Amino acid sequence: MTDYTSELLDLEAAGVRYLAAREHSRYELTQKLAKKTENPALIDRLLNDFERRGLLSDERFTEQYVHMRTRRGYGPLRIRDELRQRGVDPSLIEDWIDINGSEWRARISEVAAHKFGLERAIETKDQAKRARFLQYRGFPENLIRRYLWD
Repeated sequence: MTDYTSELLDLEAAGVRYLAAREHSRYELTQKLAKKTENPALIDRLLNDFERRGLLSDERFTEQYVHMRTRRGYGPLRIRDELRQRGVDPSLIEDWIDINGSEWRARISEVAAHKFGLERAIETKDQAKRARFLQYRGFPENLIRRYLWD
């Protein structure tokens, strides 16, 4: 077996292990595999094969990532930024995250209720505290205002 074939098999085994643990974007997997070889062409070839075989999919990664982060109480702005950091194509992100979608209005209320309870914030200090928390979580300003004053 040649060194090239051996290196490819080692990379493939590592890639499959990473993907067995969780979905990865192509960019994430490239970064992880780059630590195991100095041959970017080999990584590209392997990832193309993974995509062809359905083992790697940025679309599937994006779908699962959006659902996971939404369930954990994060808003669309934060999720969008995290996906960008993971190398997901902006058009794919926009397909999965509608910042003005009605589901975020319901979600912001759930996240705030979980953190602060159902009682409305009346004092300015309490409203500011909630606004900072929701902003940190990645909810847009217009939704935060609507949540606080509707």
